[in-house]
Amino acid sequence: MSMQDLGEALLRLAMRHSPVGMMVTSPAGEMLAVNEAACAMLGYEHDELVGASWQDITHPEDLATDIDLVAATLAGERASYRLNKRYVRKDGEVLWGDLSVALLRDDDGSPLHFISQILDVTEQRIAAERIAEANATIEKHARTVAAIYDAVDVGLVLIDRSGRYEQVNRRHSDFMRLAYPEGHHGMAGQTGEVFEADGVTPMARQDLPSHRATAGDEFDDVRLWVGSDPATRRALSVSARSTRHADGSLAGAALAYKDVTDFMRALAVKDEFVASVSHELRTPLTSVLGHLEILEQRRDLPHDVRHQLAVVDRNAARLEMLVSDLLYVAQEADATLQVRRIPADVAAVVHDAFEAARPMAAGTGVALSADLPDSLLAMCDPQRLRQVVDNLVSNGLKYTDAGGEVHVRLRAVDDRMELQVSDTGIGIAPEDVARLFARFYRADTERVKLTAGTGLGLNIVRSIVEACGGEVRVDSEVGRGSTFTAWIPLVVPGDE
Repeated sequence: MSMQDLGEALLRLAMRHSPVGMMVTSPAGEMLAVNEAACAMLGYEHDELVGASWQDITHPEDLATDIDLVAATLAGERASYRLNKRYVRKDGEVLWGDLSVALLRDDDGSPLHFISQILDVTEQRIAAERIAEANATIEKHARTVAAIYDAVDVGLVLIDRSGRYEQVNRRHSDFMRLAYPEGHHGMAGQTGEVFEADGVTPMARQDLPSHRATAGDEFDDVRLWVGSDPATRRALSVSARSTRHADGSLAGAALAYKDVTDFMRALAVKDEFVASVSHELRTPLTSVLGHLEILEQRRDLPHDVRHQLAVVDRNAARLEMLVSDLLYVAQEADATLQVRRIPADVAAVVHDAFEAARPMAAGTGVALSADLPDSLLAMCDPQRLRQVVDNLVSNGLKYTDAGGEVHVRLRAVDDRMELQVSDTGIGIAPEDVARLFARFYRADTERVKLTAGTGLGLNIVRSIVEACGGEVRVDSEVGRGSTFTAWIPLVVPGDE
C-alpha cells in the first residue's frame, strides 16, 4: 500500500469514528465528504450535505471572514487557519463551531482539498456571553456604587480585620484632615484631634470608633468632635457594623460618620435657654409657694377660697417639679450637676416617697403597696434617689387605670440594692422601650398624649442611677404593665 493510499485510509477511518465533525471540501467549496458527527451536529442527512457548498450552512455574518481565510490559504499565504464561526442548522438554530482547516496540496503544489474539523462550542459560547454580560452588569453596578459612595454627604470607611483602612470616601477624607492634620497612618485606633461628646476631653484610643469596630463592636450614634480649632471643629455621629466572611468569621467593619455639628450647636443653645428660663422661673415661683403657705395657715379663710388655694398650690407644686426637672437637665448638660455618693438609708428614702404618693394613688383609684426592709444602706445621693422613686411611682400611677396596682419593692441582691416599681398599667411597646430613657421622649399613644408630662422623668432616673454607680432597666408588655428596676451598690465596709 502506497503512502497516499495509507493516508486516505486513515482519513476515512478518522472521519468514520471521530466524535468531532469532519468535512472534506474542494477548493471551490463543495463538500466532498462529511462524517456522521458533522451531520448530527448540523441536523442534516449525509446526502443533503455532500455536494452542497459549505457557504450554504455558514451564518451570513461570518461568511466574508471565512471566504477571506480560504482565499489566503489557497494563495499560499498560510497553510491552515482556525476560526470561531456560526453555522446555521437545518432547523434554523445557530450553532457556534470551533473550526480548524488545513489545505492538502498535490506534489506540484496545486490544491487538492480542504480537511475541516468542527467542534461544537455553542454551550461554551453562550456561557461566555452570559459571563461577559454578568461582568458588564457587575462593573456597571460597581461604578454606580462607587459614584454614590463618593457623592453621599456621610463619611464612609471600610476597615479590615487588622484595622487597615481599605476604602475611604471623599467626605470622610475631609473629616480625617480635621482629626489628623499631621496625616493618618492608615490604621484604626490612631489618636489625634478627636474629642468626646463634650468637645473638651480627648478621646482615648480604646474609645475611638475605628478601634472599637475593629474588635467587632457594633454601635449607633456615638458622638464625638474632630478638629483642633473650636471654631472649625465638627461634631460627628458614628455608627458601625461588622463585615464577615462567607464562613461567618469577622472580616472587618464598615463605619459611617455623619456631620451633626449644627444639631449639636442647636442643642447647646437650647440647653442654655432652658437653664436660663428655669433659673428665671425659680425665683418668682419660690415667692408664690411661700405666700401660698402663709395664706393656707390663716384660719379665717372661707371654704371656697381655701379650695381655690388648694388648686393653686397643686399646680404651683407641679410647676416647681417641672422647673426642678429642667434645672437638672441643664446642670447635666453643662456638667455642673453634683451627685453626692454617700452611705444613705435607702429604705427610709423609699418609704418617705411611698408615703408622699399615697394621696395621688387615692385620687386615681390605684392600689399602692410596698415591700420594704426596715433599713438598707447604699452608696447614693439620698436627695437624688428621692427623685428617682418619685418619678417611677408617679409614672406607675399616671399610666395605670383605676382598680389597678402599683407595687414598690426594695431589697438587697448580692452587693447591690434592687429597687423595683411594678404596675398593671398600659405597658410599653417594644419599639418605644429602646428610646424610653431618652431626653424629652414620649411614646406616641393616645394615653400618653392625654397625660401631662415633659419626657424628662425617665431620663433623669437613668442619669441619677448611673451617677450613683448603678443601672436601670425596664421590662414591659403592652396591656399588662411595666416593671422598672434600678440597682445601686450597697455600702461595704470602709465606705462609712
